[in-house]
Amino acid sequence: MNPHITIGLAIVLFFIGVFGVLFRKSALFTIMSLEIALNAANLALIGAFTAWGSPVAQAAVALVMAVAAAEVALGLALVVVMARHGDVTLDAFFGLAGQKEEK
Repeated sequence: MNPHITIGLAIVLFFIGVFGVLFRKSALFTIMSLEIALNAANLALIGAFTAWGSPVAQAAVALVMAVAAAEVALGLALVVVMARHGDVTLDAFFGLAGQKEEK
């Protein structure tokens, strides 16, 4: 595949992810949009390193995938805590700081 097409697709996906982060209220959609942006960064790395012929691409992509996996784990844990409180919007997320969990 042509690296220019790959990088162009990565740019489009990145802006879709940024749009989702900026204009969505749901925490779940925000996490999904962040994942789209991180996968776009992976695609851009693959396209750039393919054009340059560098074998470093595998290490860079593995690093970005590890960061994405950690982000998903933390994000989904926060969504579960927010679902226990009954509201999964980002406005409710900021209200969690002062609340104590009841047992």
